[in-house]
Amino acid sequence: MKKIYQLLTAAGMVLLPFTMTGCQDFLTEDPKGQMAVTNFFQTKGDLDKSLNALYGVLANAMYANNAIGFDAVRGDDISTHPASNKQPIREVDTYDVSDNNTWVDELWTRRWEVVKAANFIIENAGRTPVEKEYVDATLGQAYYWRAYSYYYLVTTWGRVPMVVKDEVEYNMPLAEVEDIYALIVDDLKKAETMLPDNYTNEPYARNGVNIAVNNAAAKATLSYVYMTMAGWPLNLGVEYYKLAAQKAKEVIDGVEDGTWNYRLLDEYKDVYSMKWNENNPEVLLGIHYNLSSGALTNAVVCDFMQDMAYGGGWEDTHGEIKFWKDFPDGPRKEASYFPKIILQSEAKEGTLRDWWEDPDPASPRVSLAPCFMKKVEGLNGAEFDYTNPAALSFEGQKQHQVIRLSEVYCWYAEAVGRAKLGGADKTEAIRLLNEVRNRADGAESNIYSASMSDEELAEAAYNEHGWEIGGYYWANIATRARDMFRMNRLKDHFEYRKENPEIEVAPGVFVKEAIPVTGVWDDSKMYFPYPARDAANNPNLKN
Repeated sequence: MKKIYQLLTAAGMVLLPFTMTGCQDFLTEDPKGQMAVTNFFQTKGDLDKSLNALYGVLANAMYANNAIGFDAVRGDDISTHPASNKQPIREVDTYDVSDNNTWVDELWTRRWEVVKAANFIIENAGRTPVEKEYVDATLGQAYYWRAYSYYYLVTTWGRVPMVVKDEVEYNMPLAEVEDIYALIVDDLKKAETMLPDNYTNEPYARNGVNIAVNNAAAKATLSYVYMTMAGWPLNLGVEYYKLAAQKAKEVIDGVEDGTWNYRLLDEYKDVYSMKWNENNPEVLLGIHYNLSSGALTNAVVCDFMQDMAYGGGWEDTHGEIKFWKDFPDGPRKEASYFPKIILQSEAKEGTLRDWWEDPDPASPRVSLAPCFMKKVEGLNGAEFDYTNPAALSFEGQKQHQVIRLSEVYCWYAEAVGRAKLGGADKTEAIRLLNEVRNRADGAESNIYSASMSDEELAEAAYNEHGWEIGGYYWANIATRARDMFRMNRLKDHFEYRKENPEIEVAPGVFVKEAIPVTGVWDDSKMYFPYPARDAANNPNLKN
């Protein structure tokens, strides 16, 4: 059997040729290359092949940022280039997205590919005449990734068709947001009960870590989904924050009693390192890529400036200035951003500069902004060294981290605060939040104390989570933008970006964002428009 981690970018290996370009194509059958369903799902090998196909589709759907994650530019941590070929991302950054945005089309399409691959398994795998435990583990993974995709869809578009069968149906109506969340919760609950604690054999386990999704990841995801349901737009409030705290605590308790071998890495600089890329004990769920097999991600140079050395970046994204300014100093900040940069014009000298420096007034830099360093890696799987101006490949093998343990700690602390649970829960939440912050500071600062109010605890956890994952949008289920979405704070950032004040980034040095934001806020800006060509085929998608 071929291994999942060797097949991660080969879409449609077993199921379909997965070359669809929209919802209409998604609903259009093409019998060429399909499995003979009636003769399939007879052995464990058939179940494995179906999961190989699902993970292949999944990784292809997360290979590039136009297929996964660029909706995170709505958040206050990320911006983009003011010109170049970045119009699709700039529309998101300015909260003015058009229905013919090609990246939005791609983002939409890839989510439906994953739904279709998951539905094939959910619809058919249950009849395989093998041990129930093996069937359940296969179904549980399919339920999880369908829930993941629908969570992405509902937080990006709101009402969408709810496709739960592996069949063609044209002109599907749009499901209500609350019904989509009900499906997500139901799928995650099924996954939670079907999935094992840990896998022991390849390809589902490797290097002592789980490669495939397990029940800890399902519980953690359910925690964050409950937090979202507690907030905008459902606003279900305290009871759902309690549910979120409960699910996060189940993960935390399982870690502490040894059910799962997860732990925080000692130093934040290791969290996104190549050193721990294949066996990161902090990652509850990741999408793995592999240089030697040609299964690559093109994330490497997306997040630094075009005029920087290292071969020149794409500058699809860079950091927002205020978020960088507010980010607490310490090892976490130094590992999250380029501490210094080298410009192409000075690559030979290797001159290290602060990101706000503009050494040639006669030819000013287009963008002055901080740059996140979390997805950059050196050539051939080496660790990246920002002091070395050597060129980089635009493809690499860093895993895409979906959930980390430090995030679960932050979610638990925030949910405890917003639910006003108090008592032992609050004591535990403060302890865990201090673990996150102590590592960020590189010392046992223990800045959070028992005297904190519930609101102070919730906001501290919200902020710590933002700093833990700031700028990271490759597959992460809880980007900064989604935190702001559920707390209904995107509109606040819209108003801030309209004002666009200058920020003092060093004594006497003032910089502001290069991209203007205009217009008047309304809640339609919380969502993307449906792609125009899909709306032309399905009138239910017309805005």
